[in-house]
Amino acid sequence: MSIVGVKINEKGKVSYFNGNNLPIKKNLTVIVDTERGPQFAKVMEILDVPDNPKYTDVIRIATKKDYLQYMKNINDAEKALDNARKLAIKEELNMNIIDAVYSFDRSQLIFRFLADERVDFRQLARELGSKLRTRIELRQIGIRDKAKEVGGIGPCGRFLCCSTFLTTFDAVSINMAKNQGLALNPTKINGVCGRLLCCLNYENDIYTEARKGIPDVGKKVTINGVEGKVISSEPLLGKYKVLADNEVVEVFKDDSKE
Repeated sequence: MSIVGVKINEKGKVSYFNGNNLPIKKNLTVIVDTERGPQFAKVMEILDVPDNPKYTDVIRIATKKDYLQYMKNINDAEKALDNARKLAIKEELNMNIIDAVYSFDRSQLIFRFLADERVDFRQLARELGSKLRTRIELRQIGIRDKAKEVGGIGPCGRFLCCSTFLTTFDAVSINMAKNQGLALNPTKINGVCGRLLCCLNYENDIYTEARKGIPDVGKKVTINGVEGKVISSEPLLGKYKVLADNEVVEVFKDDSKE
């Protein structure tokens, strides 16, 4: 039994479907059955499994006609996006419509938008539905979603994680920056989206484990019978420095005696 991993959106996550005994190969385009109806997708991987998991089916391998329909949907969605933006300005709605996507069978057209607060877009949806003759959905997204779509270069000099390999956004907190001893300067710990860097998550667990046995900076400790104050720490090296009797003492956590 083959399970097929596909991407419906180039920057989206891989979704899995029942191969339906079709001669499917990697990089082929297929039509898959989703909760939003049939969708055009690209095969990313093929998995062989012994049982029959309850996945929806790959409907068929995409034909030239399917591809032409897919391209037409993209072109028409661009025109719909332009119309939607003009209507939003006309209705004086404080929203930035990012993109528009037709379902493959054109039964639904989804617009995604950014807004600082809740927007009453009901009149806009009615006008778009009447003009475009399809079911309209307007979906508010976050600033990170916009960065994922637009792309760019991060402070590390590489392409943004969100636009290359991240498929979900995990929670990131300022405590992660503190845990890793980073300067709490927004220009250093915020990404191009203005939010905390997603990569603060990557090494946080390692720093949390490394900090075990290392006292926080400012804490009073006793080293070799002398009380002092922790003035700095290097968790990854397993050591910290203590100021005691006007002398700086370097202590490794395995050798410390508090």
